[in-house]
Amino acid sequence: MMFCRVGHISGWVAAATIAVAGIILPADADAGMGYAVVPTTIIYPGDTLSASQLQEVEVTNPNLAGDYAKSVSQVEGMVSKRTLLPGRTISVSALREAYTVTRGSSIRLVFSLGAMTISAAGTPLEDGATGQVVRARNMDSGVIVSGTVLADGTVHVRAK
Repeated sequence: MMFCRVGHISGWVAAATIAVAGIILPADADAGMGYAVVPTTIIYPGDTLSASQLQEVEVTNPNLAGDYAKSVSQVEGMVSKRTLLPGRTISVSALREAYTVTRGSSIRLVFSLGAMTISAAGTPLEDGATGQVVRARNMDSGVIVSGTVLADGTVHVRAK
């Protein structure tokens, strides 16, 4: 009859448990990695992203990290700041919101103070997206003012 130590047996049990866990768990870990958005064509700087240019693919690389886009709805309508290549993940930092007002176009400047509202024609001196502060020139007086771009394309002027 042969006897062996209890510590020796528990070592074999631990090794067998680790081996089984190594075989079973990685398949489960890969399944929950999610999706990434990749372009299907080359997208150049300044191009607006549309759903027809994008597709969602399953992430299989466990080392993929960063701020990549995870759904088409997250990036659709945004503008590329750099060239995006087909099959490569899209970094959210490589995109920007579309401009609501563009430099040199005609806009409406609005100033409100209590019940009083003053409106004037103006032209922005820089491009701006909704919520950004831009400088604009009043077309009547030539005065340069700063204001926040609103979603309808007007600029809400701040009091000095």
